[in-house]
Amino acid sequence: MLEYTERTVKPTGLGIDVSIVIVSFNTCEVLRACLESVQREIGALSAEIMVVDNASTDGSAEMVAAEFPEVILFRSDTNLGFGAANNVALEKATGRYHVLLNSDAFFAPGALHLAIQHMDATPDCGLGGARLIGRDGAWQPSARTFHSIVGDLVVMTGLAGQFPKNRFFGDFDRTWADSMEAASVDWVPGAFCIARPEVLAKVGLFDPAFFLYYEEVDLCKRIKDAGYSIWYWPDVVVVHWGGESSKRVKTLAYSSMAAQVVMWRMRSMFLYYRKHHDEQAWLAKEAEGFMYRLTIVRNRFASTQERKDRGERYKVLLALLEQAWKDTRGGRFSPPRPW
Repeated sequence: MLEYTERTVKPTGLGIDVSIVIVSFNTCEVLRACLESVQREIGALSAEIMVVDNASTDGSAEMVAAEFPEVILFRSDTNLGFGAANNVALEKATGRYHVLLNSDAFFAPGALHLAIQHMDATPDCGLGGARLIGRDGAWQPSARTFHSIVGDLVVMTGLAGQFPKNRFFGDFDRTWADSMEAASVDWVPGAFCIARPEVLAKVGLFDPAFFLYYEEVDLCKRIKDAGYSIWYWPDVVVVHWGGESSKRVKTLAYSSMAAQVVMWRMRSMFLYYRKHHDEQAWLAKEAEGFMYRLTIVRNRFASTQERKDRGERYKVLLALLEQAWKDTRGGRFSPPRPW
C-alpha cells in the first residue's frame, strides 16, 4: 500500500521549474539535513520537493510530515527499491526538469541552478550528472562507461586502480579523463541526476526489475539508444556521503549485510546483461566466477591466516554468484520485491 500526501506548489509564470525527488530508507537524520540543504539551494526557483519513504522504521516519514509540511510525501509499506520508488514520484512530478537526489547527497551552492542552465543550453541532453565528492572533498566516480565483460574483468583484477590514468585500464570510471572537463558520457550515478521529462516519457522510467544497482545504467542506455546524450558537468558539485541506506539493512538473507548487498549487485548484473546483451549474461557469470576461483586457488595453501581468510571469503562470493544466477534464472527473472 502507498500513502500519498499532496501539497500545492505555487508556480511561477512559466510553471514549476524543477521537481526534486528523494528516496529514503531509514535515513532520518541524514534526510533532514538533505531537505534543509535543498530548501537553501532552491532560492527563487519554483520547485516541488517529493520524498518517497521506502517503509522506513526510524521515523523518517513522520519527521518529513512534521518538519517539512511543504514536501510531497509518499509512504510505501514495503521497500520498493531505488528505481521503483523513484518512479512513484516521477509519475506525478510536474516540473520542467526532474532531479533525482539521494538522501545522503547535498548540493554545493549554485549546483541546482547550474544544472538547469546546462540542460537549457543542451537540448539534446536527456539526462545530466554532477561532479560527486565525499565529505572530505575527495572525488568520487561521477561519469562512467557502459559495462562490458572485458571492462568488468579489468576492474575485478585491480588493474583499474593500479593504472587509473591509462586509457584502457581506467576506462570504466573514466579516471584517465580530466574530471574538471565537461563531457558527453555513457552514464552517471544516481546519487544526483537531472532529466528531461519528455525524454523519460519517451523511453520509460526506471525498470522496476532492478531492485538496487544497474537501474541508472539501464536508464541511461535506453536514453542514449533513443538518440539523446548523457552529460557530465564538473561545475555542478554534489557532496555525496554514500551508503547510508545500506548501512541500515537489518533483515539479511545471508550471514552479513555485505553478502546481501553483493547479492543485490549480482542479481542486477545478470538482469542487465540479459536485457541488453542476451547471451553475454552467461559470460559475465563465468568471467566473475573465474576470478573468484583463481583467488581461491591462489590462497588455498597460504601460510598466513589473512590469505586463508581471503580464500574463504571468495568461496562465499562464488556461492553468492551461483545463487544469484539461479534466483534470476540466468538474468531472465527478477525476484519479487523487496529482495
